[in-house]
Amino acid sequence: MRKYSNDGRGLYRSRDGVLLGVCRGVADYFDLSVFWVRMAVVLVFLLSGFWPVLGVYLVAALLMKPRPVRPIESEDEQEFYDSYVHSPRSAAQRLKRQFDNIDRRIRRMESTVTGKDYDWERRFNS
Repeated sequence: MRKYSNDGRGLYRSRDGVLLGVCRGVADYFDLSVFWVRMAVVLVFLLSGFWPVLGVYLVAALLMKPRPVRPIESEDEQEFYDSYVHSPRSAAQRLKRQFDNIDRRIRRMESTVTGKDYDWERRFNS
């Protein structure tokens, strides 16, 4: 199994951008200054008009996923993040299933440890 490496260089909307984080996300992805990316958007806005730039900007904002709050370290985390971005309800159901599984395992361990057989085995093996 290969080691998962994500250097955070995916194309994401920035969480601390001015307007939906598109310009900052593009600047981070291409390693450019945010100022120059914003100036390019303003220049294209002035040359082409209001609607084309607004349309492309909104489509980009809808298609770009928001940057994860903390860096993604494994394929499972990437899979969960993608599922959360596309369907928060299914991600919540997945978390609930995992919690229920852990809760069931803890209850089984508690019943084993607090049972009378465990106490007798512990006394017998001492």
